[in-house]
Amino acid sequence: MQKLISWVEIPATDFDRAVSFYNSAFHLNLTKMDFGSEKMAFLPNDEGAISYAPNFNPSENGVLVSFNTPDNIDETMKRIEINGGKLIRPKTKIEAEGRAYFAICLDSEGNKIGLYGN
Repeated sequence: MQKLISWVEIPATDFDRAVSFYNSAFHLNLTKMDFGSEKMAFLPNDEGAISYAPNFNPSENGVLVSFNTPDNIDETMKRIEINGGKLIRPKTKIEAEGRAYFAICLDSEGNKIGLYGN
């Protein structure tokens, strides 16, 4: 089966702040692109982008995008809080066999995001 998710766009009201947040929290080096009234910073592996566009607003009540942590959830949560994010649900063990942990946070823009890992 092909990957089920084709593309994810994470809205930002302060594009530079959002790109800095994701670069720092997930050890990324996203490249910013300016398309006039729209801006994007593409996620690795063609998975999506951080996006700024008129009327494309962040929300903590929309779809939940979960990210694999680059090292572990504890370290990623620290970087999220240092960079203006907020912890909503702490590291929690997933009870299904063979699964690791998850946590839920708000990013620097107010989008709810999930973390997955150890």
